[in-house]
Amino acid sequence: MSWSLRLGGYILTAALLLIGHPALAEKRVALVIGNSAYQNVPQLTNPANDGAVMTATFKSAGFDVVDYRRDLTARETRRALRDFADAARDADIAVVYYAGHGMEVEGANYLIPIDARLERDTDVYDETLSLDRILVAVEPAKKLRLVILDACRDNPFTRNMQRTVATRSLGRGLAKVEPTSPNTLIAYSAKAGSTAQDGDGKNSPFTLALSRHIATPGLDVRKAFGFVRDEVLKSTGNRQEPFVYGSLGGEDVPLVPGVPRVVTQMPVAPPANPQADIRRDYELAMQVGNKGALNAFLAQYPDGFYASLAKLQLEKLTAEENRAAASEKARATEAERARLVAEGARKDTLAKAEAEAKAAEQARIAAEKANQLAQQQAADAEKKRQEQQLAAADNPRAATSPGAPAAAALQQGPEVASLTPPSQPADLAKSVQLELRRVGCLSEDADGDWGSASRRSLSQFNRYAGTKLDTQAASADALQAIKLKQARVCPLVCQHGTKPDGDRCTRVVCAEGSFVNDDNECEKRREKKPVAKRGQDDEDMPSRRRARAAPEPGLPLPNAGVGVGIGSAPGYARPQTQAARPPKSTGQIYCDAYLCRAVRPGCRLEYRGGGGPANNASVEVCN
Repeated sequence: MSWSLRLGGYILTAALLLIGHPALAEKRVALVIGNSAYQNVPQLTNPANDGAVMTATFKSAGFDVVDYRRDLTARETRRALRDFADAARDADIAVVYYAGHGMEVEGANYLIPIDARLERDTDVYDETLSLDRILVAVEPAKKLRLVILDACRDNPFTRNMQRTVATRSLGRGLAKVEPTSPNTLIAYSAKAGSTAQDGDGKNSPFTLALSRHIATPGLDVRKAFGFVRDEVLKSTGNRQEPFVYGSLGGEDVPLVPGVPRVVTQMPVAPPANPQADIRRDYELAMQVGNKGALNAFLAQYPDGFYASLAKLQLEKLTAEENRAAASEKARATEAERARLVAEGARKDTLAKAEAEAKAAEQARIAAEKANQLAQQQAADAEKKRQEQQLAAADNPRAATSPGAPAAAALQQGPEVASLTPPSQPADLAKSVQLELRRVGCLSEDADGDWGSASRRSLSQFNRYAGTKLDTQAASADALQAIKLKQARVCPLVCQHGTKPDGDRCTRVVCAEGSFVNDDNECEKRREKKPVAKRGQDDEDMPSRRRARAAPEPGLPLPNAGVGVGIGSAPGYARPQTQAARPPKSTGQIYCDAYLCRAVRPGCRLEYRGGGGPANNASVEVCN
């Protein structure tokens, strides 16, 4: 009896543990996609970083499967969704997070892979993936199906996209959606019909807020998105409002099980920390983004870490203004020099104009390099600020303690200005390479390495576009000049056997009986003529007959009466001899290369030897 009671107690205890912790048996899976390296439009900086942050968030939340894919083509995206659907078959919670480009066509939403071209509006059906395809991947989940889209950016594809039907609508941002499956939520980084901001850091404001709230233990996912909305509105000055579509039941559905913490308002920095106020004012000045706002910030905060950042931003703006002014002056001086050359000005005037143009071009190159240096310094400083901000958010106690490393780093403003940037920013070079590929001047991949192929392609652009851009390094001037060209600039070069057809090379097809010649044109085949071959017929050739007819030197002629050696060479035509000998003839006949005649009376033939063309073997000797 006692043994049965003990067994029953064990079973009851185990049952209570299972009832008290139902979430322990839940399976949670997540797919994270970050598309940054777009091949046919300028690349995005944040999506790859956003994907890494969300991957770390889901892994720290204890998800059973976290699959992070970045820079996917259309084929790779379909395969990733198929694999994720298999992982979600027995899952309770399935989450898909996507960061990259998206668009709306005719009220339907599409996610854009990195290899999409989208030359016309109907290409979205072939080169992109619809939102419905994403929903199919999370469909097997039992408790919660969640799709998060940080894809409401300004879409660069629509600028050059051809409209096949004038009435087909292309929306701004993503269109409003109403999920038909139960327990399904679709979260946008910006409300339907509006675009989202990438922010000044390496992560978008939406993803930063999402990583702070979505994995809070015990917090209902709908309330978590409410906190995300409030934080994004505040950080963007009410310009971006995230939105969630779909509905759940009455019970709380947290992504991470646990005891929910009561949050009555957004967490704010302690008032005792003066850096929080300085940071807020600095971020406001950066949102305005002009020299007046930064000078106003420096007037209020002349020293410290954020003052150093503001000074770097001012240097960046000043360098950009100097670059623009130097470029304009170089253009004006070059135009003046060309005018003087066309008008035939005096030599001293031309020399002065050429010197001014050369000096202006050197000043432009120097301003370009200074601008690149300032841009890189400001970007590195801003990156360091974002890293310190994230470190302070992860460890607020350490951030507020007087001896903390983060607090000490905030006082090291002068060190930011001493950063040594690379001489050629890879992102600028890659952007120029992508634009050169777009206008048909570069066939290699855009890898950010400005080598000989990139220099040749920019030289080709200068040749066909009539520009004089510096080919030794990628520059903002080159990027802007190429962006102004909406169509192909460099001619399409096709291999032998193919011909240009729009922006592609197609095979040359010739009619039956024709072939592609060396000029890449169709040419009719010629009929083969019979060729004489060596054989039995050679015996009948005229030269052979003449050779056989010619006697050996010194032998008598055939049919010539008395046989006497004749000196004509084989191959020479022999004139016909007279049928009858002249009277009183010696009976001998003398032949040379031209004729045969009877030997004169009183004369005789005397053989001297030899023979050959123009050299008789016998001579006529008279007494």
